[in-house]
Amino acid sequence: MASLKIALVAGEASGDILGADLMKAIKRRYPHARFEGIGGPLMLAEGFHSICDMDRLSVMGFSEPLKRLPELLRIRRHLKQHLLNWQPDVLIGIDSPDFTLNVERFMRNQGVPTLHYVSPSVWAWRRGRIKNIAKSVDHMLTLFPFEEDFYREHGVPVSCVGHPLADQISLDDQREQARTELDIEGDQPMVALLPGSRGGEVSQLIATFLESAQWLRRALPNIEFMVAAANEDRRRQILDAIANQKADLPVRVVLGQSRTVMAASDAVLMASGTTSLEALLLKRPMVVCYRFGKLSFALLSRLVKTPFFSLPNLLAKRSLVPELLQEEVAAEVIGPLILEQLSNSNERAALIAEFRRIHVNLARNASEQAAEVVLQVAGKPSRDEAVE
Repeated sequence: MASLKIALVAGEASGDILGADLMKAIKRRYPHARFEGIGGPLMLAEGFHSICDMDRLSVMGFSEPLKRLPELLRIRRHLKQHLLNWQPDVLIGIDSPDFTLNVERFMRNQGVPTLHYVSPSVWAWRRGRIKNIAKSVDHMLTLFPFEEDFYREHGVPVSCVGHPLADQISLDDQREQARTELDIEGDQPMVALLPGSRGGEVSQLIATFLESAQWLRRALPNIEFMVAAANEDRRRQILDAIANQKADLPVRVVLGQSRTVMAASDAVLMASGTTSLEALLLKRPMVVCYRFGKLSFALLSRLVKTPFFSLPNLLAKRSLVPELLQEEVAAEVIGPLILEQLSNSNERAALIAEFRRIHVNLARNASEQAAEVVLQVAGKPSRDEAVE
């Protein structure tokens, strides 16, 4: 029997994680399956053949993709020709929709079944993209239930497989274990500060986050703070901001342990992003903030069609945690919100109960569920009959 041939295209680190876990799940069913396309180090460790370095696809913002456009188009042409020659049984594009959907549409037109793993935010903005998605994919794999509802409404075959983080993070509280790992003594209240993973995000938020910490220190003299730095560059940026603050603030900067820092905290002040989902799964009250440049905000405010931007509120379909944008991101606004979360035990208990309900709903064994759908779309048995 010819081995199963699966094409995967991932363009960033989060896609590499999903791709590697999906490969493991498929290999449990088809041990001799072959995987080719574009992937990162985790996928390579599972035996993946990548036609180029995945980092070549990692571009951000408005200007960088334009500068890199000739190279990206060359990579895409090479990938299409490679897949056309290889003739996979199925193609899965993982996130990075601006690059992968075009490849999916091309291969689908050549008769190869296609899936897209991780929905673009089409439900929030640029909804007209749904027409291109419908022409590009045979099946959409979403991480969140509200995304599944949107695709069903637009007639696109879809399965919500849940979020891998919900499978990885325990339903039980990890506070004491995390405090031990971080050598936090005593039981004083602690607030985690997560100003983002990119330099622009940190520069927009860190000064205000530190001012908010000073506000809270005046209200609760025994409170402490811990800042999670995404990498060494961000650590230096945060330390410079603390030095510029010129205040006696009990703040500790930790490198690369954002999940542990959040688990050890009593509340989290953060930039919007996937970390808000982690905070939810860790059952931590939070305030979610974001600042855009004036031009970016003017454009996005016209395009966005959703009342919320943080994942906890999107998942709850109501205002569950405070969201602050632009001028709202101020110490005199943030401080009282965090203080309320620390002091109101009844509201805190109700919030944690809702977080737990969402966690249970998202924990669906995502990679195993995704593997089952991939094989169905490829028209293959759920297991290789030759090794039964």
